[in-house]
Amino acid sequence: MAKKNSNSKKQCYISVPSQIINSLSTSSLQSLLDSPKKSSKTYNKYLSLSTYRNSKKLWLLAIFLFGLLGMLKLNFNLNPLIVSYPCFSSQSLSQSQGLVSNGVLKSGVIDREKENVVEDVIMNDSVQSLKPISNGVLKSDEGFEEENEEVEFWKQPDGLGYKPCLDFSEDYRKATTGIVTERSKYLMVVVSGGMNQQRNQIVDAVVIARILGAALVVPILQVNVIWGDESEFSDIFDLEHFKNVLADDVHIVSSLPSTHLMTRPVEQKSPPHHVSPSWIRSRYLRKLRREGVLLLRGLDSRLSKDLPSDLQKLRCKVAFRALRFAPPIVELGNKLTERMRSKGQYLALHLRMEKDVWVRTGCLPGLSPKYDEMINNERIQRPELLTARSNMSYHDRKLAGLCPLNAYEVMRFLKALGAPRDTRIYWAGGQPLGGKEALQPLTSEFPNFFNKEDLALPSELEPFAKKASIMAAIDYIVCESSDVFMPSHGGNMGHAIQGRRAYAGHKKYITPNKRHMLPLFLDSSLPEPEFNRIIKELHQDSLGQPELRTSKVGRDVTKYPIPECMCNNSSDARTI
Repeated sequence: MAKKNSNSKKQCYISVPSQIINSLSTSSLQSLLDSPKKSSKTYNKYLSLSTYRNSKKLWLLAIFLFGLLGMLKLNFNLNPLIVSYPCFSSQSLSQSQGLVSNGVLKSGVIDREKENVVEDVIMNDSVQSLKPISNGVLKSDEGFEEENEEVEFWKQPDGLGYKPCLDFSEDYRKATTGIVTERSKYLMVVVSGGMNQQRNQIVDAVVIARILGAALVVPILQVNVIWGDESEFSDIFDLEHFKNVLADDVHIVSSLPSTHLMTRPVEQKSPPHHVSPSWIRSRYLRKLRREGVLLLRGLDSRLSKDLPSDLQKLRCKVAFRALRFAPPIVELGNKLTERMRSKGQYLALHLRMEKDVWVRTGCLPGLSPKYDEMINNERIQRPELLTARSNMSYHDRKLAGLCPLNAYEVMRFLKALGAPRDTRIYWAGGQPLGGKEALQPLTSEFPNFFNKEDLALPSELEPFAKKASIMAAIDYIVCESSDVFMPSHGGNMGHAIQGRRAYAGHKKYITPNKRHMLPLFLDSSLPEPEFNRIIKELHQDSLGQPELRTSKVGRDVTKYPIPECMCNNSSDARTI
């Protein structure tokens, strides 16, 4: 029964189960509510009064006990014999479905079945489309979808059990004895370009020395005319490690011995592209034996990509084992890696958005007419810088996949693949044309965006100032150590890291299929969910899975180390 408080505008009541109400007779209830009738006889009057008072006390006690149980139920969640309801305002109470009328409990109090229905409705309204997860937290369907996308984004590809295996043949090992003791023939090489381009040429220099049976003088790094970098081999690479790892393959010396100091090297023009070992021997071996010293320049992509198996293994040995960066570079690179990893997994991007990249590719940055005009003028003044097909328009190059992705395209691509907004991103590369403005689409969507200047103290980078090759080496270490890597454009660094990540167990490497996905960027009518679905399907086999080098002609073994440098001996090996 609800008791009305004249000092309050709200009414509170306690509902008693219908079983209790029904057990009471109508007369019993009436005796509680109505005054007893008067009797003319004194005895009857006394008896009636006594009975009335005792009955009244008993029923008041019963109602008090049920009320107490109702309040206890709210705190201790007892088996619900009593259903309690909150206080209502006078207005809301009058709008309710008549649970109380004139202060009298109706016999049709809500039964348990109806109460369950009410509870189900309330529960459905409050947790609509919520589902439990393992830790008991409720998540919506959308939350589950986002969580699954995030898990999928960081998921590593199946390496199919492939591991490094550089087992040289018996013939190779027999020939080694005479080659490593060679003291009459010396090969000198001058390598050029950026750090990753220099790495490729050093790899081929070692292989050419092995083909000629000559000792290799530590390669000379040509001063970079663009960046003015005067670094030497030992500034970038660990020289002693380089010598020790290759001690059973090629004899390596820091400089020419005194017996050959006065010898004038026979300098040869750069060999044509993709020459074979037999071409190398027929062209250089006789002169080398006669003069004792051979000097070669411009070895970039000169040696064939399809060499005998032992020479392919030697390429991998140089690229993945011998060419280790100098200790100061490794130390700083590892520090930056630890700082990126301090809060979990991270993605590394190699962004190609520098001014010279736009000029050389024949593409436009798309930032504004001012920047596009700047690139066109530079290309007109220096046509020799254009490395892409000169007879193609910018639009044709773009659709052919020959242009780097800009910041907006990278942002949409990563979102389509399921990269979460809080993804920590390390970006490598030179200063983009347009500065921070050029990166704004990326940084606004992925605010945890860092490069080496953001992570390192000024004093840590100061020793390497104006040394572009060393700065590129630091980027290489942090990118190679990332959980996921993606280049915005092809290039020597992207190729080097792709091969290194494959050799390390096929760590995730995303290769943007620019030719097929760029038309999607131009289709403004394509809904975002459909765009995301197509992008995922388009790249499901471009995430760093094992690929055979021999499946396509001209593939570099340092980019695709299977089958020459990696093997799978497991009984359940699957074909690629």
